[in-house]
Amino acid sequence: MFDFEFHLKNLPDNPGVYLMRNSLGEVIYVGKAKNLKNRVRQYFQSSKNHSEKVKAMVKNISEFEYIVTDSEIEALILECNLIKKYSPRYNILLKDDKYFPFIKITVNEEFPRVIVTRNHGKDGARYFGPYTDANAVYTVYDLIKKIFPLRTCRRVIKEEGPRTRPCLNYHINLCKAPCYGLISREEYGKIVNDIIDLLTGKDKEITDKLKKEMEEASENLDFEKAASLRDKLLAIEKINEKQKIISGNFENEDFIAIAQDEKDSCIQIFFLRDGKMVGREDFILDDTGSENPENVVSDFIKSFYGGTAFVPKHIYVTHCEDVEILEQWLTMKKDYKVWIKTPQKGEKRKVLDMVQKNANHALEMFKIKHKINKELHNIALTELTEALNLDEIPSRIEAYDISNIMGMDSVGTMVVFQDGVSKNSDYRRFKIKTVEGANDYESMREILYRRFRHGLEEVEKIKSNEIALSAGKFSVFPDLIMMDGGRGQVNVALEVLQDLNINIPVCGMVKDDKHKTRGLIYDNIEVPIKLGSQCMHLVTRIQDEVHRFAITYHRTLRDKRTLYSILEEIPKIGEKRRRELLKKFGSIENIKNATYEELLATPAMDGKAAQSIIEYFKQTSEA
Repeated sequence: MFDFEFHLKNLPDNPGVYLMRNSLGEVIYVGKAKNLKNRVRQYFQSSKNHSEKVKAMVKNISEFEYIVTDSEIEALILECNLIKKYSPRYNILLKDDKYFPFIKITVNEEFPRVIVTRNHGKDGARYFGPYTDANAVYTVYDLIKKIFPLRTCRRVIKEEGPRTRPCLNYHINLCKAPCYGLISREEYGKIVNDIIDLLTGKDKEITDKLKKEMEEASENLDFEKAASLRDKLLAIEKINEKQKIISGNFENEDFIAIAQDEKDSCIQIFFLRDGKMVGREDFILDDTGSENPENVVSDFIKSFYGGTAFVPKHIYVTHCEDVEILEQWLTMKKDYKVWIKTPQKGEKRKVLDMVQKNANHALEMFKIKHKINKELHNIALTELTEALNLDEIPSRIEAYDISNIMGMDSVGTMVVFQDGVSKNSDYRRFKIKTVEGANDYESMREILYRRFRHGLEEVEKIKSNEIALSAGKFSVFPDLIMMDGGRGQVNVALEVLQDLNINIPVCGMVKDDKHKTRGLIYDNIEVPIKLGSQCMHLVTRIQDEVHRFAITYHRTLRDKRTLYSILEEIPKIGEKRRRELLKKFGSIENIKNATYEELLATPAMDGKAAQSIIEYFKQTSEA
């Protein structure tokens, strides 16, 4: 039994990191402290000043541990690493944690390419972004390819190197064929500079030049060329529409504001690159409305910039604590000075006020949308209850599916809908262990036994106070089970529940000949559902989600197995390198499309190994 009094009394006065664990030993919160003794003891003193979130967390703490560091900045770095490792439920974890796309120009090559990437590396290339709207990025990328005839192949091309036959892109005027020596490095570089000017807003010279050429083509009655030039001018206008000029100082800056109500917080962030707003994003942080806004923004900065690929030199915020420590951490991350400021007046303040208004609006819209969705979910659940003649409205619904191809990599999945909304944190995946071949019924029997046996065991541990109620992963049972299938799958589920002496209603989700949700099987009869009703929308969402989750998991396992076997064929790629490549890229396509620099940046890789991969995929694509 953990002795809180003893451990609290012996906490050191040093800076460090503390980890809170529940009765299962899971890390539920990671925090840093300038003084561990003062900070950790605050949690176990009077709770009147604690937020509701902190109160709920403290109730689930069964023990804690700490790690002493030499400085507060070391504590911050360690805290960020441990949050990434454990994903504790009471830390701020961004639901939309992702790498935003960049437009990359490989100016480190003799004949550069323009590509879209989510990795921002120190490879000498020129990056533009990040852009929050991926569709807009690919629109801009496609327009650039139309306007500027640059190569798209991954060949290593040198001006004095060997000549190769031009590809189709040359013949359809999308490339000047530097591979065949049809354009000099200097002329090619002028095209690259035009693209850079376009992406940095310096496009007047380009548009003036194109207009002049279009007028000359018209005068010479070369209407085909004139039309082509006109299309390029229209494309440039579209590119400029994607970027709104806000500031004339041409700097890379982020502006962050927070809005809060009694329950949630909304963080709004605007991205300015070279004085243009290239995107904005808002993040709803659940159950943080009663927390100090300085703490919430500080935690957001750690979570967001700890994962994103680009950190600007200037970050402007409405609130923030630990500014100096965060500046040190970001500066260490990026090898250039990063500033976090709260402007009080001037142009920066005006932009920040605009971001604040957007944060307030986004939070208000979230509340309205949440209220409307809640009403629609209630209608759907009521209709479902009436259709199946259930005793009560099913608050928690669990759905199950099996996925395999010819019995290979067979998996089972469970998705959960709570009050009509998917609850991703409760989703579960199962590798089929006891069934060989494509036997969906027996595979389903296995995963249901595993799920509910585990649940019954946790219930017993909760009753005997071995674990806390909130610590169980399977202890909460559903009010309704939905099977992705017909009578056969439903009967398997009923047999398992009967064997375990569990009473839960089970229905099957059936599809029509066009593979669209048609209705439900319940009590051995098909229950029709009105097309277009809220109940039909809910059942369709559940069926699509459990199918998506199963297919995604199966594909992941299959791709890893396939990728691993392909990597075994590549010279200079041993066990360790295969593991690291698999970990970083995750799929054959990602490795195939990776640049030399991206491969080289992978742990355990060197230049020869990276070149070996490029040569292998080049040979297989040409075969």
